[in-house]
Amino acid sequence: MTGAAPISNQTVLIEKQRIAAVGPADSIGIPRAARIVDGRGKFLIPGLVDMHVHLTAAGEPDGSRSFMIPLLLANGITTVRDMGGYLESLIPLREEIKDGKRLGPRIFYAGPYLDGSPPSFQPSFVVMDRTQANEDVRQLVERGVDFIKVQSMLSPDAYFAIAEAARREHLVFVGHVPDRVTAAEAADAGQHSIEHLTNVLRGCSRDEYGLLREQFYVPSRKETPEQAHARVVRWQRKMLESYSQPEADALLRKFVKNNVWQTPTLVLLKNDAFPNLQAAPAHEDREKYIPRGILAVWREARALQMRFVTPAESELREQLFGKSVSLVRQMQRSGVHVLAGTDSPAPYVLPGFALHEELAMLVDAGLSPTEALQAATRNAGEFLATTKDSGTIASGNYADLVLLDANPLDDIHNSQRIRAVVVHGQILERAALDKMLADELSFASGH
Repeated sequence: MTGAAPISNQTVLIEKQRIAAVGPADSIGIPRAARIVDGRGKFLIPGLVDMHVHLTAAGEPDGSRSFMIPLLLANGITTVRDMGGYLESLIPLREEIKDGKRLGPRIFYAGPYLDGSPPSFQPSFVVMDRTQANEDVRQLVERGVDFIKVQSMLSPDAYFAIAEAARREHLVFVGHVPDRVTAAEAADAGQHSIEHLTNVLRGCSRDEYGLLREQFYVPSRKETPEQAHARVVRWQRKMLESYSQPEADALLRKFVKNNVWQTPTLVLLKNDAFPNLQAAPAHEDREKYIPRGILAVWREARALQMRFVTPAESELREQLFGKSVSLVRQMQRSGVHVLAGTDSPAPYVLPGFALHEELAMLVDAGLSPTEALQAATRNAGEFLATTKDSGTIASGNYADLVLLDANPLDDIHNSQRIRAVVVHGQILERAALDKMLADELSFASGH
């Protein structure tokens, strides 16, 4: 994943949790007691990183969503960036994994969201003014978070106060572009990554401030749910119709200049765009690994989402999704850094499996297979400031690796043909991965 061509006839020597040596097969001295894994005819890539997950997304701080861990590992995901969750669960989980008491991916986390009132999700700290911004950022720093996550309901004053507080604490902040803030303002404020392309498409409009006024228009008379929904659809159509390539180019230049990374989570955007789309058989088969209670919540959310959707709106959603995909292609070509993330376990975004869907969608958007894989390996290491330890296969790096039966540079779908996963130096061959999935199936079905 350095950008160089694949190298054949290599031996990788692992000692404890690190790669001790990489080189031609006849140049590496293999200790007599070493366990040898025959990789002839196979392809080795760095462990994958999902840059947007929520490990405690069930809404309880007791870690009941740990069902994700085996699904992540079985899919070659050895590192995750948790984008909002309960520290009561995340702190001990990370420590258990770090101490070798539990097998799992390395975890980088934000803890509670910083949001306005009412907050979009829990757990959240509600920030209404500068005093609250300073106190909440300080408290999260004391609890050892890796970054700050901002959400959509923040006021401009609260958002910019959070940006200042994070800067004073030498901590990056990431997340949504709040609805009352423009993407350009977020870039100038120092937001390091934007998730789901939130308000980026609005920032490509020739009438962004007109869209902002309409977005927060308060009707003089009470609307029915159908009327409110129709007003949002009209607004979305205006946003699409007012798209301006010069405005888009200017915004992408600002992202490059200010080093604003993007985690588009196309797999999530596609789910939102096509809620009535029939799932592929392979996707339906993987749903068996999701606990029944969670599947029931997903089905309820999907039914709610479909309540007022008309054929015309479905066509509009398809067009908006297509424009988002086009933006990702432009970002890659413009030099904007792209990260691979999924928002697992959002409804029908299947933990672990979804990252491979995301890689395929990035390739469909115009990235090469190498660029897509880099979004989940080297780019992630650079963003997390761990390039000296991860993201490539090099001596001294963590031994987080995935052995594949076929070349993913020939076909990105080959990233799913996993023969073995090495996590923290421990190898899980296919039989162990299959057992992990079988155990998860038993747990999900309640047996």
